[in-house]
Amino acid sequence: MADQLPPDQMQVPVDESHIVAHYANFCRVTGTPEELIVDFGLNKQVAGNSPETIQLTQRIIVNFFTAKRLAYALGMAVQRHEQAFGVLETDVQKRVVQPPAGRA
Repeated sequence: MADQLPPDQMQVPVDESHIVAHYANFCRVTGTPEELIVDFGLNKQVAGNSPETIQLTQRIIVNFFTAKRLAYALGMAVQRHEQAFGVLETDVQKRVVQPPAGRA
């Protein structure tokens, strides 16, 4: 049948009735030989050299197969975003507008 999706593109039914959403602007990735641990939190101090303690609020633990699929999906989402809106600069120092020299 031509209308069926390939196995790697199949739509899986999901139940979103119990989703809890959290905002995070910080993540840390650690792991073991069997799994990756991704912690998310909020860095309240965007600029500066000595940030306050970052309160981690969520931990996601995935196996490496799921991590690879997640990395691919995130990469595709970022690529589509950059195609529509321009390149995302990840270096905060390059994004922060610096006052001209001699002005405070």
